[in-house]
Amino acid sequence: MVVLGLFLGFVGAGGSGFIVALLTVIFGYSIHIASGTALAAMVFSSLSGAYSHFRSRQVALAPGLGIGSAGAVGALITSHVAAHLPAHELKVLTASVLFLSALVMAARLVLLSPEKRPLHSRLRPRDFRFWTKALILGLFVGSISGMFGIGAAPFIQLGLLWILGIPLIKVPGTTMLVIVPTAIAGAIGYYHAGYLDFPLLAEVALSMVLGTYVGAKFTRRLPQNVLKLAMVLVPVVGASIMLW
Repeated sequence: MVVLGLFLGFVGAGGSGFIVALLTVIFGYSIHIASGTALAAMVFSSLSGAYSHFRSRQVALAPGLGIGSAGAVGALITSHVAAHLPAHELKVLTASVLFLSALVMAARLVLLSPEKRPLHSRLRPRDFRFWTKALILGLFVGSISGMFGIGAAPFIQLGLLWILGIPLIKVPGTTMLVIVPTAIAGAIGYYHAGYLDFPLLAEVALSMVLGTYVGAKFTRRLPQNVLKLAMVLVPVVGASIMLW
């Protein structure tokens, strides 16, 4: 996990799906325990990142809390659904979603690039339609997160930018804010189903925090094109490992 954290910190990818794949295929944990552990581990990293962005005033607080609250409902429901799915079916579905997230990640890297979108775009009016879209987006990404134990960051970011019109400069921090309640609710769902291993969670969380902290120090050493390619390949490799 330290080595994985070094790599993920190096390329700037979340990699929760990769964690699920390694825990199931390499270490022999069930897909349900791996998903619950990955969700719980995301709480710590996302909370730290969201706080850092908040201090820099780079978080759309009200939309983030609204989407995160709806996401928590979706994650809590689907985590209970996932707990009753056969392990093989859940593994195949998770791998499929990871492949899909790679495609969304590729689209995100193009659509969210500075030359494609200004950092300080105009906010759309926060009327009834805005909040309806926000809640639907939250339920959608939360359902994905709770079902498959992933952060769904590419889906969240594209939704924030292209559906709600959140300025690009606030998208990363708002995404982390959305993930916090979503991951907490999903982890609670897996815990109630008996699929949260606290000793394993401590090992994964501590190792990943250490690895990503050190790995992030070297991110600038890689060319931008290599970083973008690696961010797309991370979920693809994770899905391939899971289907191995």
